[in-house]
Amino acid sequence: MTPVVCDHRVLHDPQAVLEAALEAYVAIDSADRVLGWNTAAEALFGYSHAQACGRAVADLIIPERYREQHRAGLARTAAGEPGRVLGNRLQLAAVHRDGHEFPIEMTLTITTTPDGPVFHAFAYDVSARVRAARFTGVEAAVSRGLAEASSSDAASARVTEALGRHMGWPVVELWLTDLDRQLLVCTARYAEPGRLLAGFAVDELDYGIGLPGRVYLQRRSAWVPDLAADATLVRSRAAAAIGLHVAVGVPVWAGGRILGALCVFGDRAEEPEDTLLGLLSGVAAHVGQYLERRRTEELAIELARTKDEFLAMVTHELRNPLTAITATATVLSDEADALTPPDLRHYLGIINRNALRLTVMAEDLLDLSRLESGHMAIHPTDCDLTEVVNAAIQDLTEAAVDKNLTVTVTIPPRLPLHADPDRLRQVADNLLSNAIKYTPAGGTITVTADTRSEPDSNGKQIVWSIADTGIGIPAADRPRLFRRFYRASSALDRRIPGTGLGLVIVRTILERHHGTITLADHQGPGTTFVIELPTEPLEQSTPPRHPQDPYP
Repeated sequence: MTPVVCDHRVLHDPQAVLEAALEAYVAIDSADRVLGWNTAAEALFGYSHAQACGRAVADLIIPERYREQHRAGLARTAAGEPGRVLGNRLQLAAVHRDGHEFPIEMTLTITTTPDGPVFHAFAYDVSARVRAARFTGVEAAVSRGLAEASSSDAASARVTEALGRHMGWPVVELWLTDLDRQLLVCTARYAEPGRLLAGFAVDELDYGIGLPGRVYLQRRSAWVPDLAADATLVRSRAAAAIGLHVAVGVPVWAGGRILGALCVFGDRAEEPEDTLLGLLSGVAAHVGQYLERRRTEELAIELARTKDEFLAMVTHELRNPLTAITATATVLSDEADALTPPDLRHYLGIINRNALRLTVMAEDLLDLSRLESGHMAIHPTDCDLTEVVNAAIQDLTEAAVDKNLTVTVTIPPRLPLHADPDRLRQVADNLLSNAIKYTPAGGTITVTADTRSEPDSNGKQIVWSIADTGIGIPAADRPRLFRRFYRASSALDRRIPGTGLGLVIVRTILERHHGTITLADHQGPGTTFVIELPTEPLEQSTPPRHPQDPYP
């Protein structure tokens, strides 16, 4: 056997022509050994000329499942049998040096040399074309999945699965914004069978964090050609550890509002491709339209539900005190002459308490209407939150003592800020009275507040928390806690009276102050609310837009 020598004279083609060719050129002998390997082949398959020459081409670029078939065909052609692939343009699967498969289009010819036949192959990557062709099936699968889905969650799962299975993306994620908590939530994630996502799969991200957060905050598509090289993404190292190397994210829009981000992750680094971005953006738009339709339907259902809840609240919360007032007034009218002064004071106290309950309810409804319509003025001035909180605690001391509650307060002597002290007093009264109402006798209420510097500005903000050891709020109720007329099941089960408006009013007041209120994680029984308020006045006179609002 003549020793194999990578000599371009054997190939009967000028070196300059082969090196200038845009297609990958590979030449092999009848023993499957590489004789020729140009610069385009180096770029396409990942092996240098020196690494490829003399090795079996089957071991280099042919998927393992096709190698025996390749060797058998090579042997038949070398034996003089008519080749079924010679002279034809074929679409085949190839393997890159890093292990990922990709489609190529190839033509194969044969020449005869003194040392035997030489096979000449010209190939190029057709991944983009194959993706575009597959996308017709993807769009059909997405449309079918959206049409057949029974809920938004089911629709999200169908979309991610369709993209992953039809397009060959190892991981696909759909992220949507949670406006109440001001973060992004992964509503659906597809992972190819057998791929473990330990350390990579997270379910929540803040705006601006990670690829979904970047797409959402910047409101435009993002392509990360090499995750390992992008240290700005929080999951890039975890992605590389599980074999993910490229990521693409496109925004999900509906009616001029951004709803979230659709992200796909691949197992090989590659440069941006306009066709793929366009196709993914089309799917994202389809998803956005579906979610907008579902939102309209859900709003109609929500409106009907709110109406029913309002009627139920009015029926229950108004009827009870009115019944008490009417019954007591009847007793006073019928037995006024026979009642002693202590009896009169007792019955008048019943009327007064129930009338006050009705007054509070009416004020809550009016306050909510004024706040949400913007007709309730906020008059910010230089004030002291410590003074506001202490005054609220002082007024509620009697109610706390009646239930043998321990109230612990940890607040600096002064907490200056620019705000409306009357509205902040309304916030304090509401949260503290709730804590007292929902905490069983002998429990504890803890109030803390202090200032901290904001990391992204020179300003400061006050962090104020109110925690109790009360009945708590079940996890299933938390997403709807700040919805008007909504009351947690734990309160309803215990028949604790209330309108379901207090927390809505509190959040609206705080938003008018450019602040936030969140329900924090709580160890043991009870609830912890955390409020954040800027200490300095902001330049804008109206609250900042919600993240779902379009840019003006």
